[in-house]
Amino acid sequence: MDNNIKKYRKQLGFLQEELAQKCAVSRQTINSIENNRYDPSLNLAFKLAQVLGVKVDDLFNFEDK
Repeated sequence: MDNNIKKYRKQLGFLQEELAQKCAVSRQTINSIENNRYDPSLNLAFKLAQVLGVKVDDLFNFEDK
């Protein structure tokens, strides 16, 4: 599953560490999600969307490859 987290994070001027703190996860977790090495839990996906001010559908591309 691809995502647009890095794009929205950079638009807001957040570092990975800042986004991680706002979502109560580690910077490494944010890095892994952004690089498609880890799919977040549903709870974390909604938290990311809330912090970034977008819908979950805007953050993640659910299309099969």
